Amino acid sequence: MRWTKGDRDGGPGGEGGPRGYHHGNLKEALLRAALALIAEKGPAGFTFADAARWAGVSPAAPYRHFRDRDELIANVARRGFELFSDALTKAWDDGKPELMAAFDRLGRAYLDFAKHQPAYYSAMFEAGIALDSDPALRAASEAAFAVLRTAAERLVALMPAQGRPPALMVALHVWSMTHGIASLFGRGDAARRALPMPPEELLEAAMLIYLRGLGLSGGR
Repeated sequence: MRWTKGDRDGGPGGEGGPRGYHHGNLKEALLRAALALIAEKGPAGFTFADAARWAGVSPAAPYRHFRDRDELIANVARRGFELFSDALTKAWDDGKPELMAAFDRLGRAYLDFAKHQPAYYSAMFEAGIALDSDPALRAASEAAFAVLRTAAERLVALMPAQGRPPALMVALHVWSMTHGIASLFGRGDAARRALPMPPEELLEAAMLIYLRGLGLSGGR
């Protein structure tokens, strides 16, 4: 799966530098600049002035739209979470046609995002931007997690009521496993570590063990 909004927004691989700026669209040019610089140098590897230079504007111009570099990165992260939420929602598809198959798609969509949108992924999870710094950023982040929590609630509902674990705990466990595999082995940048198997297979095996531990089959 590919991420068209990142392309429309001028993500890495799109038009960059001063040619990417058009009058009346400074905010978008700066967001594209930040995304490209994150892809090249990481979220801590560039300054506000670097983003301005990439967009082809004066160092003072970014202050028309963003308080500082952190606010710029927060906007990139918010956009990333919106894309992420859309992708997870599409993959989950309300658990159709079969719950375990939908849960498998959800995990694969998570890995796919880390692989194909590493700059967004880094801004979302590695830039050190507090979610409470921007209500819209927090809302976008919570919307993405809500998809996983809904899936966990549906899974837990398959279990006998006696001894049923809290759905939130299951969602957090699944998130931790999936995010760890994505961050270590499934990402699309130089930080990816070698693994003698596809990360999708590693995630599938981990989920199989976890779900069987909960008394669920975990298999299709």
